Amino acid sequence: MTRLFNDPVAFADEMIDGFVAANASQVRRVTGGVIRSTVSTPGSVAVVIGGGSGHYPAFGGLVGQGLAHGAAMGNLFASPSAQQVHSVGAAASQGGGVLFTYGNYAGDVLHFTQAQERLIADGIDCRTVVVTDDIASASVAEKHKRRGIAGDLTVFKAAAAASEAGYSLDDVVRVATLANERTRSFGVAFTGCTLPGADAPLFTVPEGRMGVGIGIHGEPGIDETGVPTADGLAELFVTRLLAELPDGIDSADGQRAGVILNGLGSVKYEELFVVYRRVAELLADAGVTVVDPEVGELVTSFDMAGVSLTLFWLDDELETFWRAPADTPAYRKGSVAAAEQAPVVDSADSVDEIPDASPESQAAARIAVAAIDAIAEVIDENVDELGRIDAVAGDGDHGIGMQRGSQAAKVAAHDALDRGAGAETVLTRAADAWSDRAGGTSGALWGAALTAVATALGDTAAPTRAAVAAGVQGAKDSILTFGAVPGDKTMVDSLVPFADTLSREIDGGARLAAAWAIAADASTAAAAATADLLPRMGRARPHAEKSLGTPDAGAHSLAIIVQRLATVLKEQEK
Repeated sequence: MTRLFNDPVAFADEMIDGFVAANASQVRRVTGGVIRSTVSTPGSVAVVIGGGSGHYPAFGGLVGQGLAHGAAMGNLFASPSAQQVHSVGAAASQGGGVLFTYGNYAGDVLHFTQAQERLIADGIDCRTVVVTDDIASASVAEKHKRRGIAGDLTVFKAAAAASEAGYSLDDVVRVATLANERTRSFGVAFTGCTLPGADAPLFTVPEGRMGVGIGIHGEPGIDETGVPTADGLAELFVTRLLAELPDGIDSADGQRAGVILNGLGSVKYEELFVVYRRVAELLADAGVTVVDPEVGELVTSFDMAGVSLTLFWLDDELETFWRAPADTPAYRKGSVAAAEQAPVVDSADSVDEIPDASPESQAAARIAVAAIDAIAEVIDENVDELGRIDAVAGDGDHGIGMQRGSQAAKVAAHDALDRGAGAETVLTRAADAWSDRAGGTSGALWGAALTAVATALGDTAAPTRAAVAAGVQGAKDSILTFGAVPGDKTMVDSLVPFADTLSREIDGGARLAAAWAIAADASTAAAAATADLLPRMGRARPHAEKSLGTPDAGAHSLAIIVQRLATVLKEQEK
């Protein structure tokens, strides 16, 4: 378990502060994460990585000469927000464009995509290569749905070395894409990990058993077996990975491969070396030439007792980049020429002006703040239950993510109201704060939802019930663009009936409070019905069968929120 912490909510921020203080010669703190503190080649491509905290040395520990130019670092096991990613990308930019590369998780995809769009709007060319190395998380036919685990390193390393070699953004993207296509990983776990402040691990494995096909966020395995010997584990790894060779490689015999035997937190180096001894023998027997193997902790999951093996199938170009020197706080290879410290640029954000608002909109803003207060309150009341539901087939962080987001939204909404904001500005500030603080999928979705409602309400007039219904429809439409559809076992299953019922009741002449209450009941029934669905998106998808009988956490949290808001609206009509 994690024993040393202050306030668990502040753990990630305090960790980053300490990491930067300990490694100031290589990294510098910026809003949202870290960038190199050393000078990079002007006009070169900036490789920006990132994800949730809790995986050290991923992701900040891989920033430095020869590797990443910057890392966006979210809360524990939660993706960084779009604002954080954009901030790091802009700060890391050297004039040659930015490559975002990260593990394939829904929240990361949502936030990095939004940040990419913002960088492009700023005039900075930006591309993305998502890492999909975990063979346990999807079939070959759906390998684009696989998650990224320890194979992150091979893609990051190849892309960064290509940048250091002077490659253009197009060619860095080509190299990173090829590296991802030629990387395969497989992992196991003997125990789950425990987040700071939690009294139990995110998942458990019975004594003497081993979870097979685990992720790096506390996701349980897709199978369970007895714990093998070290040699038995090596044989499992090599057999599984040699059974799936990348396109264009017909046989392992005669191939070269970079190898990563990765410890996930509590399996010690001595144990890893015992396993690697047999891995090396088996690969040699298969005719594989191992190039610069890495044995140690490269992508972890707090105190999880787990191990993964990664094979990176090399050609001449990829081998050059795999062997290339690097010097970061947590990863060193070869020797790099010492670089000068880069000048510190003051990037402090100025406080935005509050737009003018009509008295009618300011009155509506007070109702909006009451609604945000009610959301924060109901999430506080249900945070443990939301985490329990999410942990059945996910990583168990939905409750704490929603709590962080709603509390941040509450602070931002009150600040805007106190400064005379109208309804649109109050909700926009709340949306930005929610997205930024929560990170993860829920942060992106609730940020988008509140922004859509804000836009419909405006700052210049008293919002009508039709405007509220239009805002909720806008929230639905915005969230649907992220890819989920009804039946996927997501928040969408609860949101669509809520939005459509609200519009129908309003169009039929119902008052807002009455229409909202009817729509909330429809949302609650739909959320409960997700217990009978198999997830088709997100981290729960590889563990679909485990989620049967349990509702989706996102759908359930939306339902309890709209039910509480029904009470707020009823009180406002008195």
